[in-house]
Amino acid sequence: MRPLLLALLCLLAGAAHATPAKAYLTLIIDDLGQSPARDARTLALPGPVTLAVMPDTPHASEFARQAHQAGKTVILHMPMDPATGPYAWHPGTPLPELEQRLHAALRKVPYASGINNHMGSRMTAEPQAMGWLMAELQHRHLFFLDSRTSAATVAAAKAQAQGLASLSRDVFLDDVRTPEAIAGQLRLAIALARKQGSVVIIGHPYPQTLEVLERELPRLKAQGVDWIEIQQMIAERANLAMPAHGPAGRYRGNGSSQ
Repeated sequence: MRPLLLALLCLLAGAAHATPAKAYLTLIIDDLGQSPARDARTLALPGPVTLAVMPDTPHASEFARQAHQAGKTVILHMPMDPATGPYAWHPGTPLPELEQRLHAALRKVPYASGINNHMGSRMTAEPQAMGWLMAELQHRHLFFLDSRTSAATVAAAKAQAQGLASLSRDVFLDDVRTPEAIAGQLRLAIALARKQGSVVIIGHPYPQTLEVLERELPRLKAQGVDWIEIQQMIAERANLAMPAHGPAGRYRGNGSSQ
């Protein structure tokens, strides 16, 4: 019995540390609506790219409609402090004004299925405003993607506490705008997807980023990675935090242990 028991224990230990059976990837491109040429090139990317459109751009409404007609998921890329402009949220702004700015931004970006923050390192650390936002998005049947521009963010935690459909970004592709660095970040993202089962990536419509994505996205399937819609990723993660974002599936900042 002892050799059999030992073999069983080894098998169970190996299963506990096994690579997840699936590796899912979701890609979001931010900062759209500024340039028809860059927007068109982004829209031409193969697969279910999510398109985050800024409300204070000259082509926001037109591009959101175009993307929707092409079958892509559109989200509002909501400006938050330190972002500026007529729609931006800032700490200390009264909630009625924040509400007015959100509603105006959503009117500017039709067909938005959800929102993510543009900048927002100071604003996403504001518990009251983030709590109100998640309740409002729940009322509107919209989801939230925390871009995680700050380690102090409580946005995803407030979404989780509200029971709002939500996600958090794992990897930024293009903080360094060279093809080599961007390709390296994509490799890092793929490795993370294999390790934890899924990865949420945010990039921007820089020429270098689009060059890498045009070359590498068609190769994902051969690497064992399934590129899925953002809504499918929300269902896959079931509103639970990844290990880097909080212990035991709970986002930091929601009242649980830090």
